[in-house]
Amino acid sequence: MAFLSNMTRSEGDPKVISSGPSSFSSSDRLARNLGWFSIGLGFLELLAAEKITSALGMRGKENLVRAFGVREITSGIMTLSVDKQTGLASRIAGDALDIATLATAMRPDNPRRDNAALALLMVAGVTFLDIIATGATTVRHSTYRGRARDYWDRSGFPKGLEAARGAAHKRLADRRPARGGASSPARSGGADGS
Repeated sequence: MAFLSNMTRSEGDPKVISSGPSSFSSSDRLARNLGWFSIGLGFLELLAAEKITSALGMRGKENLVRAFGVREITSGIMTLSVDKQTGLASRIAGDALDIATLATAMRPDNPRRDNAALALLMVAGVTFLDIIATGATTVRHSTYRGRARDYWDRSGFPKGLEAARGAAHKRLADRRPARGGASSPARSGGADGS
């Protein structure tokens, strides 16, 4: 990443030696991966609806599968956005619709009932991941409620307030002229000594 960052910098700008620790948590990574999974699954549902319904014994529901594909893509985009909690919540709602739809394929006269059961198990697993990601990102990214945060022990100076005061006093002392030495013309009233 430092290489790409350095490519875009002007000639006089300092170079990035290494990047610091990422603020991207494991819950953010899980949400991002679920967002990309949702987009990929949505495109699969849009482009291969006939094959999906055939494999599950649900012929005639191709338009429903395509609608679910659009929903998956939308949820994935929202999950990748800044408002990932809304995207993840929409994924959970979509999972509930998927489970309800797959449950209709579990009828005894469906010759592809085993495939539908496997798909139902997979959707339940993804739903579990969606619930975990939603809870983790909500905790991580929600605003702090209750008592206001107290920063009384922080000064904003990296080495502390006393070190900053000491540095300021030293800098001020360095700028003062030495006492007892020859005074400058500006201090003695001008160049002619008056």
